[in-house]
Amino acid sequence: MVEKLNKRFFNEAKRYIAGGVNSPVRAFRAVGGEPIFIKSACGSKIYSEEGREFIDYCQSFGALILGHAHPKIREELKKAVDKGTSFAAPTKQETELARIIIKAIPSIERIRFTNSGTEAVMGVIRLARAYTQKNKIIKFIGSYHGHADYLLDCAGIPQDFKKHTLVAPYNEIKKVQSLIEQHKKDIAAIIVEPIAANMGVVLPQKGFLETLRELSDKHNIILIFDEVITAFRLLFGGAQDFFKIKPDLTCLGKIIGGGLPVGAFGGRREMMKLLAPEGNVYQAGTFSGNPLTVNAGLTTLKILSGNNPYLKLAKRTQAFCAQIKHTAAKYGIRVKINSVGSMFSIFFTDRDVTDYNTAKLEDAALFKKFYHGLLKEGVYLSPSGFEANFISTAHTVSDIEKTQDAIDKTLKNFPA
Repeated sequence: MVEKLNKRFFNEAKRYIAGGVNSPVRAFRAVGGEPIFIKSACGSKIYSEEGREFIDYCQSFGALILGHAHPKIREELKKAVDKGTSFAAPTKQETELARIIIKAIPSIERIRFTNSGTEAVMGVIRLARAYTQKNKIIKFIGSYHGHADYLLDCAGIPQDFKKHTLVAPYNEIKKVQSLIEQHKKDIAAIIVEPIAANMGVVLPQKGFLETLRELSDKHNIILIFDEVITAFRLLFGGAQDFFKIKPDLTCLGKIIGGGLPVGAFGGRREMMKLLAPEGNVYQAGTFSGNPLTVNAGLTTLKILSGNNPYLKLAKRTQAFCAQIKHTAAKYGIRVKINSVGSMFSIFFTDRDVTDYNTAKLEDAALFKKFYHGLLKEGVYLSPSGFEANFISTAHTVSDIEKTQDAIDKTLKNFPA
């Protein structure tokens, strides 16, 4: 009955919305079946249109470190709504949010808010090209930096848009060195997720980020950290504080909006002053710094600053992942789990996952079976093996125990 309802909802959506969804991963193509249509959410739980409850480890793909519908954020949003939903004019709250972010992340001396991570990346790359007066960028295979034309390889993008984008495997510094040697006079920037979170969670190997910093300094290249996911997730100061590496420019998103649409980019003062209206690098957005988003973000960062939940979240996630490994071993199932802080990914493979090529070696059929087994038990993971999962401050000991029971029941029925 549940499957029939989901199918009906999805078929109806496809009559009016392209593909039935407003972002491709929501369509469940990576896991099969029809997507779950969500009616409401609170804390660690989401509730579907057909009345089911799920423990949620997607958490809006990492935006909700405090869980869904946090009471303090709801309270502040209600106050903000009463004052107006959009001004397209400066507010004091924008400055306050900027001040908190700059204090938390020392590499950022000036910031510009946008409406999404994609917009932040578009702005930061334009700025890097203007600052260096060079054209090419280096990105890493399997990393996602939004859907700008020069960062994707899909239909509808002219080849001329792609020719200035050079790609290397994540964690392969020799390939980066080779690209720099071939194009060193025209490389404006290297953009990297300090922890890759769009091929599953993949950590940088020892020396990888450090060498990117050294190469950037040596060849007058702007090092950009895409911290849309990792900022305020691992530590209050983000992945750059976690790894003690300072990029030139940083992209932000997710958590700084408290669950509302947001993006931002920032860096050194002399670079940021090139942006209009001070400089001639144009970037704009009617809803940038939207008062609802800013108030939700401010509330979130103030709670995180006061509670400092990072060590507790990391320990809980580490214990959770260790128990999954133990359960898999009990049933003779090959599994690799990558985790850091409160982020984790589960791969059905016997090889260490260090880049996109090794991530692709996962047994996709087993992941689909695992995914739908957990759905039946009331556990919702991000609907792709190439997406990260997250534990929030709203997840309770009971949630974790119920999830472990669901994993045990699911893996028990797996082939060895």
